[in-house]
Amino acid sequence: MRRLAACVLAALAFLLLGTPSSSATTPIRYVALGDSYSSASGVLPPDPTGVSCTRSLVNYPHDIAAATGAQLTDVTCGAAETKDFYESQQPGVAPQLDAVQGDTQLVTMTIGGNDSGVFINSIVECGAAGLSTAGQGHPCQDRYGSSFQDTIRNSTYPALVKALQAVHAKAPRAKVAILSYPWIMPTTVGCFDKMPVAQGDVPYVRGIQATLNDAVKRAAAATRSTYVDMNAVSEGHDACQPIGTRWIEPVLQGTNPVVVHPNALGEQQMAAQTIRTLHLR
Repeated sequence: MRRLAACVLAALAFLLLGTPSSSATTPIRYVALGDSYSSASGVLPPDPTGVSCTRSLVNYPHDIAAATGAQLTDVTCGAAETKDFYESQQPGVAPQLDAVQGDTQLVTMTIGGNDSGVFINSIVECGAAGLSTAGQGHPCQDRYGSSFQDTIRNSTYPALVKALQAVHAKAPRAKVAILSYPWIMPTTVGCFDKMPVAQGDVPYVRGIQATLNDAVKRAAAATRSTYVDMNAVSEGHDACQPIGTRWIEPVLQGTNPVVVHPNALGEQQMAAQTIRTLHLR
C-alpha cells in the first residue's frame, strides 16, 4: 500500500509540476568574436587571458554575459580583420572561428573596420591632413576622394559576407549578431581640439563610417544574421562630446590610451543595444 501511495503521489506531482526544465538553468553558450571595438582595447581592467589582444574584462561581451548569465567564450582581439576568423592573428592566438562550435547558441561581433586598413587609415590620414591646414578646408576629401568608400564596398562588404557565412556554417543553430560601429564624428561640426579633422572633412569622415555601417547592415541581411544598429542610439555620443556623454574617446584630451575607441560607457551601451535587439532578457 505504501508503494502504491508513493507511485500515486509521484504521478500527481508529474501532472501538476511537469518535468524539470534543464533549459531554465543551463546558461546560453555564447562566443564573442571581433576586433578592438569588441575587445574594448585600452579599457581597464584588462583580461589576463587576452593581454596580447588588448582585451578588457568590461567589454560589451562581458557586459552581455553578466546581464544574461550566458557562458562566455571571448576571443575578441584588437586589430582583428575578417581574415583572422580563419587564420592566426599573431603567435599564440588561434583563428577566432576555432571558438565557435556546433552547440554554440549566440555569437556577436564587430568586424570589418580594420579590413584593408580603411578604419585606421581614414582617421590617421584625415587627421594628418587636418593638421596640415590647421583645421581649414577639406584636405582629406581632396586627396582621397571616394577611395575609402570604394574599398569598403568592393572589398570589405564581400569579406563580411564570407565571415558571417562561415560563422553560420560552424554554428547553424546559433543567433549570429553583428554590430555597427558607434559614431566617431558628429554630422557637420567637429572638434579640432580633440579630433584633428579639418572642418570641411567632418562630413567626409562621417560618410566613410556610414558606408562601413551600411556594408555591415547589408552583409547581415545577405546572411540572415541579426544587425545590431548603433547609428541612432550613438548619435550625440561621438568623440567630440564631454566625458560622461561620449562613448568614443578622442585623439586628444581623452581617457583611453587606445584612441578613437569605445570607453566603458560605450561598451555598456553596445551591450544594452545588443540585448534589446536580440531580446535576450
